[in-house]
Amino acid sequence: MEGILFWFLALVLLGSAVAVITNRSPVASALSLVTMILALAGLFGLLGAYFLAAIQVWVYAGAVMVLFLFIIMLLDLKAEEGMPLRALGVGAGLFLVLFLGVGIWHAIPASAWEANGLRAAVSNDAASIGHLLFGAYVLPFEAVGFLLLVAMVGVIVLSKRDV
Repeated sequence: MEGILFWFLALVLLGSAVAVITNRSPVASALSLVTMILALAGLFGLLGAYFLAAIQVWVYAGAVMVLFLFIIMLLDLKAEEGMPLRALGVGAGLFLVLFLGVGIWHAIPASAWEANGLRAAVSNDAASIGHLLFGAYVLPFEAVGFLLLVAMVGVIVLSKRDV
């Protein structure tokens, strides 16, 4: 039963990830992102990481998606919906994703994947996750915080373009 549920959630996750990219409507993309987040929370639940599953739903599907929908309404992206996709842009994007994916796959040795899987398997409570997040993974955590700050400044600049 767990195998069937895993494959169902994995297919929902992949399908909604493709829908996030291919939808022309920003609201439909945001709702596909919510579906993707919920499927990922289900996969966390199957792994026994119930705390991460709950945080995934509360923080991302709740607060962050409300923020995304507020930004979409603030920017009024109706003019961009009707623009056709360019073949050169789609091709360049697919090439870049493939190139970066292969580069990352070859850059990380197989032993690192196994060690991180073992380390993550023993961290199911908030204290262990906090120690890992602010210990071994403090640099990626700060990088994500900086990325969110840059995105927020970009949204503010885009929303002030008409003023």
